[in-house]
Amino acid sequence: MPPVSAKLVSLTHPSLHLSHPSLESFIWNTIIRAHVQATTPPVNTTLSVFLRMRFHGVSPDFHTFPFLLQSFNSPSHLRSGQRVHAQVLSFGLNIDPFVHTSLISMYSVCGNLGFAQQVFNEITRPDLASWNATVNANVKMGKIGVARKLFDEMPERNVISWSCMMDGYVRCGEYKEALGLFREMQRLESGGIKPNEFTMSAVLSACGRLGALEHGKWAHAYVDKCGMRIDVVLGTSLIDMYVKCGSIERAKWVFTKLGPNKDVMAWSAMISGLAMHGCSKECLDLFSEMTDHEMKVKPNAVTFLGVLCGCVHGGLVSVGESYFNRMSSEFGITPLIQHYGCLVDLYGRAGLIDKAWETVKSMPMEPDVLIWGALLNGSRMHGDIEMCEVALKKLIALEPMNSGAYVLLSNVCAKAGRWKDVRQIRDQMALKGIKKVPGCSVVEIGGVIHEFFVGDESHPDTRKIRLMLEEIIRRLKTEGYVGDTKEVLLDLEDDEEGKELALSIHSEKLAVAFAILKTSAGTPIRVVKNLRICGDCHNAIKMISRIFGREIVVRDCNRFHHFAGGICSCRDFW
Repeated sequence: MPPVSAKLVSLTHPSLHLSHPSLESFIWNTIIRAHVQATTPPVNTTLSVFLRMRFHGVSPDFHTFPFLLQSFNSPSHLRSGQRVHAQVLSFGLNIDPFVHTSLISMYSVCGNLGFAQQVFNEITRPDLASWNATVNANVKMGKIGVARKLFDEMPERNVISWSCMMDGYVRCGEYKEALGLFREMQRLESGGIKPNEFTMSAVLSACGRLGALEHGKWAHAYVDKCGMRIDVVLGTSLIDMYVKCGSIERAKWVFTKLGPNKDVMAWSAMISGLAMHGCSKECLDLFSEMTDHEMKVKPNAVTFLGVLCGCVHGGLVSVGESYFNRMSSEFGITPLIQHYGCLVDLYGRAGLIDKAWETVKSMPMEPDVLIWGALLNGSRMHGDIEMCEVALKKLIALEPMNSGAYVLLSNVCAKAGRWKDVRQIRDQMALKGIKKVPGCSVVEIGGVIHEFFVGDESHPDTRKIRLMLEEIIRRLKTEGYVGDTKEVLLDLEDDEEGKELALSIHSEKLAVAFAILKTSAGTPIRVVKNLRICGDCHNAIKMISRIFGREIVVRDCNRFHHFAGGICSCRDFW
């Protein structure tokens, strides 16, 4: 057994008080705690220490179980955790608030929310820690509505309560609610509740997901104003936020400011960010710098995911193959299914559909929806309808309600003019109750986030936006723009005017028109779209960037597109 470090127990720990009931239990508790806090604590070893403690006739006390329960941290540990809970009851220690909180947390991480809630319900007067643990348990299980109800019922809250609730909203994709809750928390700062690093990490994540750069810059300034130390964790959150908000230069600045003590997550965040922005050479150069012997930072699976994405967006097939092989041969990292997905995507985008298919067949694990989706997307790009249909059948078998799969195949048939097949696919979707995810684009103007859906008329400035859009299209046409009506996925037969109208009301065009309407000349425009940007919008925005003299950054579901002077950073490869 490894020696127990004296540093494991604080000098103010109650077990060091002279009134401690049993010196023997203190020693056993310290050994249990040391096992729990080990880098890779084996749960059976921790439990065996407790059993030996009982074998020697030493009774557990209020400190034993909070330490021991921490060792049960996965669904496979649930039965062991329940047995220890029975021990808690048999020794009458279920009245202790620390034991309550530990039980709630244990059941939460073991995946049994019902038992966690039951423990909480049986507490006569739950303390703040028990409330927080129960809110967190519901957050982890995705029960955000229940978590918010508990949060609202809390007799008191601390920074942990607020941070946990914000993190829950971010986990569930309710980013605006997270920022709204942060604003509500700020109004209570005079009452002594101030955000900490964990709070700000949740806020920065919400800003990044929304692509709300102004909100993110304000949050960064707030961190500086509060005097928070930007350590590697908070620094990585800032890098991720700036990357997702389209400001790669600010992300690089934060990365550099972190200095020489950056960990693998900070390096991975920057490498992945460069990949998302299509900066493939910089991405690979940074990986080389990271793995330099002087840096002594070992890449992990996340790092290689960023590197392979950089190869995908740069169309670097042979380079990507090389990095994929180096994962295991040089760094001893076994490729995960996500890495195989990148390889399939790499081949598919390059038109090497046969190699993509061979990769799928030779994988050491069963392909998932991401693998089949990558194969479907590559086949779609190169018009291989036969392979599209193969991938679609596999996708539907795994996710029968996956609307994206049907839409991709429908798109291929529409571009080929096979409107009968398009109608059959759409009829299947209607029969199964599958609805296409509507295109949605978000743009932030003056710190306010505006959402636009395809054909949206709900915005208060709809009339002005449509007039601006008409003016934009008029100016584009004088410069030679012709709408790519192959991108219209509706059977409008020979109605070219109807097809052009359908193209003009795509959500990203509405967002760009609104931004031009509401901002001064030369102001950069940043748009976040939930789906892949279509070819017509891509061509139109390239022209808009030149004619209107604007830098336009569009983040779609795959990558970033930086439009300036009529050119896109993706080089029309996306």
